[in-house]
Amino acid sequence: MTINIYLWHHFSGSNTCFLFTIFSVLFIISTPYQLSASTGSHSAGIDDILIYQRRRVLSYNGDSLAINPSLNFENPRLENAYIALQAWKEAIISDPKNITGNWIGHKVCNYTGVFCWPAPDDPSQLTVSGIDINHADIAGNLPRELGLLYDITLFHINSNRFCGVIPQSFLNLRLLYEVDLSNNHFAGKFPEILLQLPSLKYLDIRFNEYEGEIPRELFEREFDAIFINNNRFSSELPDNIGKSTVSVIVMANNEFQGCLPASLGNMAGRLNELVLTNNGISSCFPSEIGKLKNLTVLDLSHNQIMGSLPESMGDMVNLEQLNLAHNMLSGKISNVTCSLPKLKNFRYEYNFFSDEAPDCLKLPEFNDRRNCFRGRPEQKSMLQCQRFLSRRINCSSFECSTLPPPCSLSPPPPIYSPPPPSPPSAASPPPPPPPQITSPPPPSSAPPPLAPPPLLSSPPPPLISPAPPSPTPHNNNSPPPPPPPIFSSPPPSPTPPCACMQPPAPSLP
Repeated sequence: MTINIYLWHHFSGSNTCFLFTIFSVLFIISTPYQLSASTGSHSAGIDDILIYQRRRVLSYNGDSLAINPSLNFENPRLENAYIALQAWKEAIISDPKNITGNWIGHKVCNYTGVFCWPAPDDPSQLTVSGIDINHADIAGNLPRELGLLYDITLFHINSNRFCGVIPQSFLNLRLLYEVDLSNNHFAGKFPEILLQLPSLKYLDIRFNEYEGEIPRELFEREFDAIFINNNRFSSELPDNIGKSTVSVIVMANNEFQGCLPASLGNMAGRLNELVLTNNGISSCFPSEIGKLKNLTVLDLSHNQIMGSLPESMGDMVNLEQLNLAHNMLSGKISNVTCSLPKLKNFRYEYNFFSDEAPDCLKLPEFNDRRNCFRGRPEQKSMLQCQRFLSRRINCSSFECSTLPPPCSLSPPPPIYSPPPPSPPSAASPPPPPPPQITSPPPPSSAPPPLAPPPLLSSPPPPLISPAPPSPTPHNNNSPPPPPPPIFSSPPPSPTPPCACMQPPAPSLP
């Protein structure tokens, strides 16, 4: 079975309407800030002055920069962009395709890979709104002066050799909507600074050198997809993963450990693809996995998952591709799984299954090699199967958390208190005995089960868009829009990591 876990093309290159939509959204995001700045108090005006002064910091790595006084910038935004891009050019130590060769002079909108657009808060001023230098094979690092690109919305630098860390100045990029850092040599812990950007919706950091734990905040942001595969993350999967709003989770080829979280069942109705292949997950299958009725791709291969398949998998009616190969699963594969209406490809080789339903052998594509099936070719030896199957698997020993049971909504039973006694009287008869409370008879039949909640419709599958066109020089009459958001599929870079050198302070042209 071939599961393309590295492709996620979201938008068509010809979808011009989306460009106007995204800039309309960004305009709405930025307008309240601008209005509050223009109608605020005197103290707000002082703050604005300080912010403006910070935007015009002329430095590179702490050293002063001098701008040629003959350069004439159309507005301060483009002057800031000039400072940021010249500092970045100086931080580049290798540019074999000479992408930055024309990054000279004050016309920054003509620089290769730089895209300008009218500012959201002031359409009369042009500003740098996008950077796209994908597949340029550039080596270097990201200088803090990039924080001067206050109006940038797209930052695409995949398939290069950038290294180091994301500078703290990225906190200034409050309009940044999409970041693609994939297939570079960034290292260290998860770049949590990006999770603090209020407008960010798309984050791609796959094929880097990030390590350690992944922050819980990653699953509490309203992202559309999570791509962190092919790094060195080594923590357990956070138990709040079920809070995520994404439709695709790709965490393959890391070093994740521990349990397969039961909270994944909370993503029913929105999760379409889950790829966790080649990690160190060691637990049993949580029965909650069957709640993912909109899931089309499930790849848990090359882990250490044990036990049998839960019967709840029969509820995954939209599942098309299922890969459980190279685990330690056992028991029987029932018709409940193999008769799923849309299942086309089922790989379960290199496990310890001992029985498979006839429907499994009728699937368009399946692989049952190296199991313990009698009468099937290329199975494990009888001794291997006996040694493994003789050990009892206790799923509770993994101490995985489960979803809490639903709260009972039944009212408490009524409490009866006897009436107060009457005052004694000679003529009065003795008081009657207290009433005997009898419990109601049990119902003759069990109550009908509650109807399941309505399923949310999942988004349509992504459109595969062509590669972005080559950037065209800026024309004052019709500024070119930035490229549409594209999740390209970066191949692993064959080049060695760069040395992350810090070049000397530049003298700007």
